[in-house]
Amino acid sequence: MNTRLTFICDEPGMRLDRFLGKQPEIASRSAAQRLIQEGAVQQNGAPQPDASRRLQLQDEIVVELPEPEELQVLPEAGDLEVLHEDAALIVVNKPAGMVTHPAPGHASGTLVNYLLHHCQDLTGVGGYLRPGIVHRIDKDTSGILVVAKNDLAHQSLSEQFRAHSVKRQYQAIVWGRFADDQGVVDAPLGRHPVRRKEVAVQERGRRAVTHWRVTERFSQLTRLACRLETGRTHQIRVHLTHLGHPLLGDPQYGRSPLNRLSGLSPRLRQALADFPRQALHAELLGFRHPVSGKPMTFKTRLPEDLQALLELLRKEAPAPLS
Repeated sequence: MNTRLTFICDEPGMRLDRFLGKQPEIASRSAAQRLIQEGAVQQNGAPQPDASRRLQLQDEIVVELPEPEELQVLPEAGDLEVLHEDAALIVVNKPAGMVTHPAPGHASGTLVNYLLHHCQDLTGVGGYLRPGIVHRIDKDTSGILVVAKNDLAHQSLSEQFRAHSVKRQYQAIVWGRFADDQGVVDAPLGRHPVRRKEVAVQERGRRAVTHWRVTERFSQLTRLACRLETGRTHQIRVHLTHLGHPLLGDPQYGRSPLNRLSGLSPRLRQALADFPRQALHAELLGFRHPVSGKPMTFKTRLPEDLQALLELLRKEAPAPLS
């Protein structure tokens, strides 16, 4: 049986899809757009197919929410490092190389495939029986992700991310040395004007702020702790490149300066050249539980590949004495 929801507009001039996306019962603006396209939304008693329709004060909006459907993604057994799980959410430590959700070229072996197999208490997110991906980590970035199990948890966590109240800290190894011990990058980000799959600093982009702090220095590289104030796509990768200190191993934004460096041992040079991914790990995540409101913080150790690299750097590339 469908669920019938009624809303009265108290924000005149707002787009229909945005108004619905702000309601706790609707998972997101994209979910609202899908409902509008499917003919499930009425405005003042008449079907409203236009997501961009500007609402008037006291407009009545009725939404027919369908029963959750089975998502056409197959559950798969796979290794998951679960840091916490309850009826509302699950927190996992994603390894590098794992895609978060299915996409062209990655129809299986993703975190969502594994979660569908692991979680037996999903009640539906956005009209589908699926885990609710609240935020994402790039395929070749490792670290902590929180995933919602129901619409209520998804809405609460999404709102916390939108309000920038979620604590997120990453560990990174970057090329070059920093004169300062800490700093802030406040540079707006948008799609690259030519390479559409990339992000770039754009004057008219969305505000993006990254706080960085040096945690370890080496002769040609630096280890940083990066705290996100905002969470844009590829934010840390682009911001550090913008500073002139791209991530080690980043094939998209971080051109390797190895051919211009001298004084590196053959062993270290080879290890740096062969490092298979961007040296970035989401080590800390803090938020309020969507049901209890209790503050929750999770922190993980660096994965083995980054630990091994740091040990080699400490041994063969110590920071020069100042």
